[in-house]
Parts: sequence; structure tokens; C-alpha cells
Amino acid sequence: MSPTIALLLALSLFLPTQSLLQPTEQSFISLLISQNGLDFVKDLLVTKAISSLTPLQIPQIEKTIKIPVVGNVHFVISNVTIYRVDVSSSIAKLGNSGVSIVASGATCNLSMNWYYSYTTWVFLVPVEVSDSGSASVQVEGMEVGLTLGLENQGGSLELSLTECGCYIKDISIKLDGGGSWLYQGMIDAFKDQISSAVANAISKNLKEGVSKLDSFLRALPKEIKVDDTASLNVTFVNDLSLSNSSIEFEINGLFTRNSKDAFPYYLSRSRTSVSCTDPSSMLGILLDEAVFNSASTLYYSAKFMQWIVDKIPDQSLLNTAGWRFIIPQLYKKYPNDDMNLNISLPSPPVVRISTNNIDATVYSDLIIDVLDADDVIPVACISLVIRGSGAVKIIKNNLAGSVKLNDFSMKLKWSKIGNLRMYLIQPVMWTIIQTVFLPYVNSHLAKGFPLPIIDGFTLRNAEIIFSDSKINICSDVAFTDSLDLGRFLDH
Repeated sequence: MSPTIALLLALSLFLPTQSLLQPTEQSFISLLISQNGLDFVKDLLVTKAISSLTPLQIPQIEKTIKIPVVGNVHFVISNVTIYRVDVSSSIAKLGNSGVSIVASGATCNLSMNWYYSYTTWVFLVPVEVSDSGSASVQVEGMEVGLTLGLENQGGSLELSLTECGCYIKDISIKLDGGGSWLYQGMIDAFKDQISSAVANAISKNLKEGVSKLDSFLRALPKEIKVDDTASLNVTFVNDLSLSNSSIEFEINGLFTRNSKDAFPYYLSRSRTSVSCTDPSSMLGILLDEAVFNSASTLYYSAKFMQWIVDKIPDQSLLNTAGWRFIIPQLYKKYPNDDMNLNISLPSPPVVRISTNNIDATVYSDLIIDVLDADDVIPVACISLVIRGSGAVKIIKNNLAGSVKLNDFSMKLKWSKIGNLRMYLIQPVMWTIIQTVFLPYVNSHLAKGFPLPIIDGFTLRNAEIIFSDSKINICSDVAFTDSLDLGRFLDH
């Protein structure tokens, strides 16, 4: 029944002033659950909890009552089953010690069987007298409350139940069958026992549910697979930050290799809290630019940032004849030979986030290869500095992006065909960047990477806000029903 599952409820050069350190206690993504977010999941889980709470079997109740003249009468109430629970209102309150949840004005309906027997004497012969029937029970004014603690234990969330109680204001019993009209008064003597049994059964069920939720939290993965090369480290770090209106937790948030090889981590700038312009947003996610830096460095280290281009929209540019007016000496030395463009990055791309946009700087070497018979002959290398601006958007629970060209600069790094007139080559480079390089990059950025959202929930009406070196994502959340919450609450 606990809404705490709601609390479960990402490319760049090494920063020049950063120092190498271990990932322990380093946070590059922060998650903030607002009061509205907590209320949303609380309402969802109260509904799920009610459906999992019924039917709930209560232990058999036995009692012997001494009745004048009749003597000792043995009563047995069996098959006591809660088959319906209604909650009129519920609240979830955040505090420094955890989350308190109170469901009030609740009612529940029970069915049960009753049986009594006693011994009487007829002509000095003992005779057993008995009767049986069924009964319906209405419990009203029920209030259920629990207080939950949540803390980081070794990178996983640990849920604990610090308080739990169930109070029942009134109970009415209606007997059916047998001589029910005759025994109604005696059965009313069981109200306290039935109330106590109902309260104990609900409290026990809640404790078991919290224990299962704790196991669920502990089993949450510590990384989310992005592709065959990388995963996102979602290990929880540091203590949770609770206030009277939100709860915020930190996760590592860096990209890691899908292998046993260690990957370097670098210190981020000073951490700031999630900030949303609309305080009613249910969820806030803060991503440090170090997240993008780690992705850039990882894919660079994995040799993903080098490729040979042998097909482009203007295929004539991959033959020396297409360059005869641009680099005459190339065509003269290798007439009508096909060419390749060997593109590689000497360092990871640099990404910087400001209050207005995302800036990307890519350092690239472009080697012109001539295909002469069976030989690949490198003839010149042009060093490029490409500057672009990026955009990001939310696609389901992924943060996807794109980049556009702002400008670029270039210089001749080396040449085997003499000096090159760079001003003649510049329009060709612009075409290659626009028609080859950027589409390739954007095809990968469009896939995005997964944000740390539990399966079964999806972002709705997300707003993206840029700040200095940070991206804030403020969003509402919807439940997609792909997560079977009921199995964690099933008694």
C-alpha cells in the first residue's frame, strides 16, 4: 500500500581543471519527487493496494460465554473474509524522518460463518444444543497509518517501516440463518475481537507489503543498458534529502562500458539542486554536463569516432575528377581515381551547456585517400574544428538530441601533393560536413539514452530548462501499467 515506490519513482573532453577520482559518492544526476508526484503515486498505489488486500482471510475466533441458566456457550466465528475495502481519503506527508501515509474514513465489508454449541440436561441426560449460520460485517470509520524510512545502503535504496497502525471506530454485525435473531446480542459481544482481528490482519498485510517493496527497491538495477557498448550507472550515492515538500536523491549518472574493464570518472562541478519553473511538476531530473562528457569519452575510447566515407550524396566528390579545379595537382597525379575520406577524432567532442543552449565542439582529422588499383594512398590531411549547437528533446523516457552546424575552421596538417588552397576547399568541406558528418552524428543522437525512470512509468508534458553546465527536466508522470505493482503487494 506504500507509495514509497514513487521515490524510485544522458558527448566531451575531460574538463581541464578536473581531477581523477573514484566514482564513489559522486553524483551527476539528481532526481526530485515533489509533493504532487508523491500524491500521484500514492493514489495509484492505494488503488492497487486495495485490490491486493481483498480477499483477506482472518483467523478463526473462538469464545466461551457463561449465560445464566443456559451455562457455558461456546461460540466459533470462522471463514472471516474481508472482501471489500473503500478508502474515502488519504494523504502522504514528507518529513525529515521519512514518509507518513494516512488513509482515513475507510470502510470494509466482511463475511463470516458463526456456530455455537452448549450442553443442557433433559431428563438427566446431557443434550448438545447447537446452531449455525452466516453473517455480514460492516466496518466503518477505519483509519490506517504508517511511517516509512528510506535510505541509501551501498548504492541501493532500503525501505523500513517505523510505525504502522489501524484504528476502527465502529463495527456492525448482521446475522443470517439459524436462530440468528435470537443470538444477535450474544454475537455483538465479538465486536471487539473482530475489530482487533481486522486491524491486526490489515497491519500484518501492510508490513508484508512494505517488506516486499523493500526487496523490490534493493533489487533495482544499478545500471541501465544504453546499447551493446555502454550503460548508464544509476547507483544511488549520498544520503537522501527530504523536506516537507519534496524528496531528492542522487545517482552516479555516468556512462560505463559493458565490460569488466575499468572506465575513468572525472569530478563534476559543484552540484546544485533540481530547479523547476512550475512547482506543480511531479518529477525533476537534473543532469550535469559530465553525463554527456562521460558518453563522449566512452565512445571515443571504444573507437566509435572514426570511420571511412566511401559514399556521399555527391558521389563525384569521391573521384579525383571532382577535385580537378580545386586541387589540380591531385587530379594531375591521380587522374580519375576513386577516393575515400578517412575521418577520425584525435580527442572526444567537447560539450558545454549554458543558460541559452548546448554548444558542441568537434576536433577532427580528415585524410584524403586515393584508391590507386589495390593501393590506398593517403595524400593529404586536413584538420577541422567544427562548432555546432545542440538541441534535446524527450522521446518517451529517453533524452534524445540533434546538432546543427554553426561554423568551422580548418588548416592543412600535412600534404603529399603540395600546398592546398584552403579557401577553395572550404565549400567542399561545408558540403561534406552538412551531408555526411552531421547526418551520421544525428542518426545516433536521435536514439537518445534512457533516463532513470522505473519501467511502468512514463514522462508527460516534460519541460527542458538549461542552466550553467546543467539540464533540468521537469515533468509529470503517467502510469503505463507495464509494471505489475500488484505482485509486490499480493498477500
